[in-house]
Amino acid sequence: MQMNFDGIIRQNAGIDLGTANTLVYVAGKGIVLSEPTVVAQRTDDGMIISVGEGAKRMIGRTPSNIVAVRPMRHGVISDFATTAAILRYFIQKAMPKRSVVAPRAMIGVPLGASRVERRAIVEAAVQAGVGRVLLIEQPLAAAIGAGLPIADPVGSLIVDIGGGTSEIALTALGGIVTARSIRVGGDAMDEAIIHYCRHSYNLLIGERAAEEVKIAAGSAYPMADELSIEVRGRDLVTGLPRGLRLTSSELRTALADPVGKIVATVKQTLEAIPPELAADIIHRGITLVGGGALLRGMDKLLAEETGLPVVLGKDPLGAVALGTGAVLEHMREHRRFILSAREV
Repeated sequence: MQMNFDGIIRQNAGIDLGTANTLVYVAGKGIVLSEPTVVAQRTDDGMIISVGEGAKRMIGRTPSNIVAVRPMRHGVISDFATTAAILRYFIQKAMPKRSVVAPRAMIGVPLGASRVERRAIVEAAVQAGVGRVLLIEQPLAAAIGAGLPIADPVGSLIVDIGGGTSEIALTALGGIVTARSIRVGGDAMDEAIIHYCRHSYNLLIGERAAEEVKIAAGSAYPMADELSIEVRGRDLVTGLPRGLRLTSSELRTALADPVGKIVATVKQTLEAIPPELAADIIHRGITLVGGGALLRGMDKLLAEETGLPVVLGKDPLGAVALGTGAVLEHMREHRRFILSAREV
């Protein structure tokens, strides 16, 4: 009997099924997998060729009979069958030891996801072999993963900038007091860079190149030492390959629209904070997590625009996954945060 119980414990997984990346937390082990949410498959029969990091390297480089796709858009499922397949692959990779008990999974879902979109995530997880699916709102999971005292009678403000969405939530006494969700994140930043290169320099670049440029030299706030990077693409006038050197100053111009929308949403959330909790936020400030939190100067820009201290979470990329794992490992303490499959 004890052996069966141990097997069940080993099969608990917290999953951050993100638009850009998927992270899997295994109970007792921590985050064991972090890979791009990308799958490469044949167009004729749908056979999967590669998943995760290998599939991401194929984006924009595949022959006509193979396509590399991202089945998640804005934090929700855009391709059900592919999402189920990619979930199955990640779960099996994260938990290779087989058990007679189907795994139980806690999955973070965006605040703005509809009931239909949440149910699609549950059904995709069941198709992937999960025995019981539990859902938790991503801002709560991120706040728990960042170590914020969300159960205490104090206000904590979490800003989670993901690949497809950015979510801002004020938590207190174990719940969300007020929140905003906007479908703008890292993907919108990449698209803004693509648009800037096309309209300013007649240069067409791919989404992988845009992401690499953003990571290497992108910034949201002026830097003492500006960076520059060369990006290559196709000249829209001559049709020939061409290179272009972009500075971090130009990239700030390119990123101004999506970054501005995120900042505006943070301000809107702050305007809705009850007066009793405003003092807590002035003292505690804003906690910034998610992949977009790593954009240079994002914390400084938010601090300047809001007049509040901004702290980068200790593990910005892993905050949601860590939060789902913490809830799984302390179910009794965190039960009130869970949305069970029957409630979706």
